[in-house]
Amino acid sequence: MANAPRWIAHRAATAALLLALAQSAAHANLDVVVTIKPVHGLVAAIMEGVGTPYLLLDSTASPHTYAMKPSDVRRLGKADVIVRVSRQLEVFLTKPLSLVSKKSRIVTIDEETPGLTLLELRKGGDFETHAHADEHARHDDHGHADGHPAHDTHVWLDPRNAKAIARHLGNVLAEALPSAAERLKSNGRALADRLDALDAALAEELAPIASRPFLVFHDAYKYLEKRYGLSVAGAVTISPEAPPSARRLSSIRARAAKAGVVCVFAEPQFAPRAIAAIVEGTGIRQGTLDPNGAALAAGAMHYFALMQGLARDLRSCLSGTG
Repeated sequence: MANAPRWIAHRAATAALLLALAQSAAHANLDVVVTIKPVHGLVAAIMEGVGTPYLLLDSTASPHTYAMKPSDVRRLGKADVIVRVSRQLEVFLTKPLSLVSKKSRIVTIDEETPGLTLLELRKGGDFETHAHADEHARHDDHGHADGHPAHDTHVWLDPRNAKAIARHLGNVLAEALPSAAERLKSNGRALADRLDALDAALAEELAPIASRPFLVFHDAYKYLEKRYGLSVAGAVTISPEAPPSARRLSSIRARAAKAGVVCVFAEPQFAPRAIAAIVEGTGIRQGTLDPNGAALAAGAMHYFALMQGLARDLRSCLSGTG
């Protein structure tokens, strides 16, 4: 258009600007709220260039113990799409979500994601289930005893699950915002390729230390363990909501010695005194794992930073290079 009349060039530029503004306004109308950082990171990657999802737990708070603030409730009330992992993980959302507008699309990942692998909670032996209901407890429609999950809710810790989650959320968001459907789908395809590459890299990094036994603070890593063949020997606490008793710590200490445990991992949201009581005088190393990546920056790279960080922390402690 170098030789085109000035008014034609001006009109073309104006039309392009108006189109960009119209698309921007349309994209800005989609208000998405996501509960935890790992899933928020996947959504942020899908929405790149379209909009920015809002993160509900933007702190080191655990979804197991989070208390809603009035500002959180107001934010949920404005959302077009609300994404949570499970009714049982984000229990704090139960009442607020019953009050939101029926126009809000509530996505519950573990109930509706095609291709998602769900692993049962462990019971007995070195692991005990989070549930304390007896054999005669009533079950709801989702197969949960007394409100507790029949499966481990930390589903994002397997990159193959992350890929399934991203595919499903991409479809949900494209349906919610048709004007940006092509961009959302393109972002989703790129994210799927990156998750495949991440999976391969993690498998290579974790293979050398996969046979070395370790203890975790609570049983949150089964998906990571099963995907990469790791040797988790047990959990320090039955439930992250309650500190382990002195009797349990003594039992865990004995288990650690018997299993030849190399490392015991704390979590940043919980006091590390229990870990110190287990490893004192044993030569067992201490490390830290965070299944939510709460201390990492939120955004489109969060999930990758989380998974690479977990692999790095596992390898460092288990190989003694940390």
